[in-house]
Amino acid sequence: MLRLSRLTDYAVVVLARMGEAGAPTQSAPGLATRTGLPEPTVAKVLKILAQAGIVAGQRGARGGYRLARPLAAISLADVIVAFEGPIALTACVDGHTGVCESESLCPVRGRWDPVNRAIRTALSAISVAELAGRPPAPPARPAEDAHPLSLAAE
Repeated sequence: MLRLSRLTDYAVVVLARMGEAGAPTQSAPGLATRTGLPEPTVAKVLKILAQAGIVAGQRGARGGYRLARPLAAISLADVIVAFEGPIALTACVDGHTGVCESESLCPVRGRWDPVNRAIRTALSAISVAELAGRPPAPPARPAEDAHPLSLAAE
């Protein structure tokens, strides 16, 4: 069974709570209260998310963490890579060598690459905002005077 770690799951929960809060900067204790997770766990999750560039930390009296980009722009793949490493079903990831003792004899070596790419693509298409139950923003409508047919109608 393919399974993500608890920290990865907790990261999605923390990000979802960060995305719904009105305050741009949030503290680890505040997020721990809002998520029901232990504060040391939330602090660890935030540190890893900051190292991955998903959240940004701010020191000082009004310090805390804020989303580095909108929640709809943070993919599930971004979070998984930050906590789990490269997304792949097998150890032979996209041409890496020396990770398997049987690689020289393996009849399917390199054949997992399309599967791994498909999984990464699928996970990249799902945003944390979608997982949090927020529908994707509707596409921006062009201004009426910018419509390419508006000149032809005149």
